[in-house]
Amino acid sequence: MPIMASTPSLWRHRDFLLLWSGQSVSRIGDQFTGLAVPYMAAYVLAASPGEMGLLGAAGTVPFLLFGLLVGVWVDRRQRRSVLVFADIGRGAMIATIALLGIANLLQLTHLYILSFFIGVLTVFFDVAYQAYLPVLVERRQLVDANSKLETSNTLASSAGPTFAGAVIEVFRAPFAMLFDAASFFVSAGSLAAIRKREALPEQSQRESVLSQIREGLQIVLGDRRLRRIAACTGWSNFFSSAVFSALFFLFLKELGFNAFSLGILFGVSSIGGILGAVVSGRIAKRIGVGPAIILGGVLFGIPTLPMAFVTPEIALPALVAMLGASFFGNLLYNINQVSFRQDIVPVRLQGRLNATMRTIVWGTLPLGALAGGLLGEAIGLRSAIFIGVVAGGFAFLWVLFSPVRQIREMPQSAA
Repeated sequence: MPIMASTPSLWRHRDFLLLWSGQSVSRIGDQFTGLAVPYMAAYVLAASPGEMGLLGAAGTVPFLLFGLLVGVWVDRRQRRSVLVFADIGRGAMIATIALLGIANLLQLTHLYILSFFIGVLTVFFDVAYQAYLPVLVERRQLVDANSKLETSNTLASSAGPTFAGAVIEVFRAPFAMLFDAASFFVSAGSLAAIRKREALPEQSQRESVLSQIREGLQIVLGDRRLRRIAACTGWSNFFSSAVFSALFFLFLKELGFNAFSLGILFGVSSIGGILGAVVSGRIAKRIGVGPAIILGGVLFGIPTLPMAFVTPEIALPALVAMLGASFFGNLLYNINQVSFRQDIVPVRLQGRLNATMRTIVWGTLPLGALAGGLLGEAIGLRSAIFIGVVAGGFAFLWVLFSPVRQIREMPQSAA
C-alpha cells in the first residue's frame, strides 16, 4: 500500500516565508498611516465629521468603481508582479503625503486625492494578494497560511499603534508616515524575491472582459454560501465604516484621547485579534467551519453595542474589552470564510472571485463613511455611533439563516 506524502511545513516554505515577512513589515507600517492620516485631518487640518467621512470614502470608493475590472485584469497577469508594483506605488504616494506634511503644505484636498489613488493601488494589491496565496501554497495549507498571515497582521496591530502614537506625539504625524512608506518598499523587495511563477492562460483561451466579469459575479451570486457571506460582510462593513467616521471624533473631542493613548487603546485591543487568529483553525475543527464563521460574526458585532454610552472615566478599559472581543470575532470569521472561498474556487478564477467579493463587501465602506459623517453632523456623534453599532451588530443573521450553517469541513475544489 503506497504511503501518502505529508504536507510540507510552511516554516520550510521559502516563498511563503518571503511573502509573510514582507507583509509583516508592511502591516506594521500601516499602523503609522492608519493613525496619522485621521489625526492630521482632525487636529491639524480641522476637518469636520462630514469631511472625515469624505476622506474615508475617498480611500475605499475605488473598490466600488474598479473592483470587477481589476479582477479580470489580475487573472490575466502574473499576480506577483501586480503586488510588487502596487507596493512601490503606494509607498511613493505615502511618502508624498509625509513630505507635504513636513513642509507644512498639506491640505485636505491633497489627502482626498492621494487617498483615492492609494485606494486604487490597494484594489490591485488586495485582489491579487488573495488570489496569489492559493498559487503559492497547497490547498490543505491554506488555513495555516491564512492564520499565520493574520496572526502577524494582528501582532502588528497590537504593537504598531502604540509605537505609532508615541512617534506621532514626539516627532509629528508626517515623520511617522515615512516609516510606512519604507515598509512598502521592503514588502515589494520580498515579493520580488519569490521564485515561484504562475502559469497564465494562452491569449487565445481568454474570454472577453464582460464575460469574465459575469463569470466572477456568477461564482459569488450563484453560490448561496458565498452570497450570504458577502451579504454579512458588506452589511457589517457599511455600519462599521459609518461608526468609525464618528468614533474618531468621539475619542479625540469627548473622551480625552491623544495620539499616544489611542495607540495604546488599539494596541491592547488587538490582543483579542491575535487570539482569534491563533485559535480560528482549532475552533473550526471543534465546532465546524460554518458554525465558526457564524460565531465570528456574532462576536465582531454584538460586544460593541454599549460603545455609544462610554464615559471618559471608564473609556480605556471599557473600549479595550469591547474592541478586543470584536477583533477576536473578526479574525475568527475572516480566516475561516476566506479559506473556505479560496478552497472551493479554482486558482484561475481566484482574481475574479476576490474582485467580486471585494466590490460587494468593500464597496459598502465609502457609502458607510459618508453616511456616518453626515449622520454625526446631523444628530450628534453618540447617536450616530449607537445607530451604527446596533444595525451592524445583527450582520451575523445573514450567515446564521443560510447553508453556511451546514459547512462542517473545508471542501476540496474539484479543479
